[in-house]
Amino acid sequence: MSVRFKKKSAKTKQDIPTASLPDIVFMLLIFFMVSTVLREVDLQVRVILPDAEAIQKIEQKRLVSYVYIGPEKLEGTRVGDNRVQIDDALVPEISEIRQLMYRRLQDEPRTIISLRVDEESETGILYDVQQELREAGTLRINYSTKRLTPS
Repeated sequence: MSVRFKKKSAKTKQDIPTASLPDIVFMLLIFFMVSTVLREVDLQVRVILPDAEAIQKIEQKRLVSYVYIGPEKLEGTRVGDNRVQIDDALVPEISEIRQLMYRRLQDEPRTIISLRVDEESETGILYDVQQELREAGTLRINYSTKRLTPS
């Protein structure tokens, strides 16, 4: 006489608990929103950076304020006279740079001014901007370049 044993299957399901899934998704979303820095500047001047052999990278990019100097972009591929741009706006008069940078230094004294100057710009406008920055008390100035490619 043979006795057959039946295997009893478990009635419980082993699903992955998804109750905390929305919390995890929102935490990741908030993390990436806080840690992502978006490009905010719409360049109105042409800036082709000059080459340099010895360059040093700035670690704290949040403390950097960019000043763009170069020929103004016109319709198509045409360019105009040399202009100065800070953030998204062209500076109408170079003498206004002093007040803008002085206020910025009052808000954050560790601000670094990074000059991004087109390689074909005249040195006269660069000299005028440097004088205005000096009058504003900005002593931390950086000149942006691109790394020289070895030939």
